[in-house]
Amino acid sequence: MPKTTTKAKPKTVKKPAVKKSAVKKTTEKKPVAKKSLRYIEEIGRRKTATARVRIFPKSGQIENLINGKPLEKYFPSKELQNTIFSPFGKLDCVGEFEFTVIVKGGGVTSQADAVRHGIAKALTTHDPENRIRLKSTGYLTRDPRMRERKKFGLKRARRAPQWSKR
Repeated sequence: MPKTTTKAKPKTVKKPAVKKSAVKKTTEKKPVAKKSLRYIEEIGRRKTATARVRIFPKSGQIENLINGKPLEKYFPSKELQNTIFSPFGKLDCVGEFEFTVIVKGGGVTSQADAVRHGIAKALTTHDPENRIRLKSTGYLTRDPRMRERKKFGLKRARRAPQWSKR
């Protein structure tokens, strides 16, 4: 008896049901807003401190705020305030800009240097010719030092337990 071959029908795979809420409506197009030039935003970093800086042209409506507090209350030390304003002083534009900052991590000095780094980057974005003067003073260089992680078997990153002969 000869073998008869039958062609197998291809199996149809059912697609899983998709909820209507998961489907995006592609027919609606929202108008694309042009990037406003109200402020320039940059991120400054030093060690583990990160500062999101926004600089505005001087209008008198915005005061220099850091984490919602006036600059003088957040950084009461004149040294730290001078650190923050040093990029403006280097470019001779003290009083031409106002800024708001959200800063996290690190210590007080590290946060002040992160704010300075963010302001310097924002001033470079505002006018690329400022880059030469700010780069020569080191304001555009990020300080990458971080605390070394603790290793197992040690008390800190490198401190070994005291050795005892007996």
